Amino acid sequence: MERRYPSYLNLTHRDWQDRIEKALDMLRACRVCPHQCGVNRLEEKVGYCKTGRYALVADYLTHRGEEKPIRGKRGSGTVFFSYCNMRCVYCQNYAISHLGDGQEINPQELAKIFLLLQNLGCHNINLVTPSHVVPQILEALYMAVKEGLRIPIVYNTSSYDSVESLKLLEGIVDIYLADFKYGDSQKGKKYSKVKHYYETALEAIKEMYRQVGDLQVDEEGIAVKGLIIRHLVLPNGIADTQGVLESLKDISTNIAINIMDQYMPYYKAYHYPELSRRINYKEYQEALGFAEGFNLIT
Repeated sequence: MERRYPSYLNLTHRDWQDRIEKALDMLRACRVCPHQCGVNRLEEKVGYCKTGRYALVADYLTHRGEEKPIRGKRGSGTVFFSYCNMRCVYCQNYAISHLGDGQEINPQELAKIFLLLQNLGCHNINLVTPSHVVPQILEALYMAVKEGLRIPIVYNTSSYDSVESLKLLEGIVDIYLADFKYGDSQKGKKYSKVKHYYETALEAIKEMYRQVGDLQVDEEGIAVKGLIIRHLVLPNGIADTQGVLESLKDISTNIAINIMDQYMPYYKAYHYPELSRRINYKEYQEALGFAEGFNLIT
């Protein structure tokens, strides 16, 4: 039987129901993300992510600032989820990810947002900071698919993801847009307030790659499937760019990577002298040198 695209069109009603039931069960004693808080979010108890039964959405829009294969000519249909399962001290979106700006939204309302973004002509649905709301996303996606959603899903993540949650997305998400922030978990603990970031992110990225492989684009250069890695270069070698890239080589030397130079000392970064400045030309060129041979995305 011929496979349809986006991949989620190949799932049966039973497939969707099984995924949604498993995901919602993960909320009962929450294990949706690596924090494994164990609270019953179905009863509105909250853990690290401060999110209960329903997702919170801060904004949704046609985004024209993402990587070229994501934004294309018509933009990416981006949904910004409130709160986060990381606490990066330099976060530029701290009002959303730390302070929780946004409104609680039920699955029916979220499904309508997905359909609206499709109707606006967006190339894809771009889920920003989704790691803690995978069950809520699955509920809404299926409602939207039944009402005519037909554009691919981009899972835009810090990579502090549970492999168990990611497996529920197999055959639903066609494009993973994944940060790989640090090559050293001690830096992840100090600057993003999470345990075992490097090991957790690496396993998550391996799972994403297993599902979708290297980036594939259409004749217009728009992403149709695959993994894109983002790596933000931090001052004073804090991100351990070389270690990050060496780890990725073991997965594939064809992984598409965006080496980003736009670090700014936002939020609480000035409390950390080593983070209190932008990167310099030499630091960025050194990072590009480490990345030589990879498929770089701008």
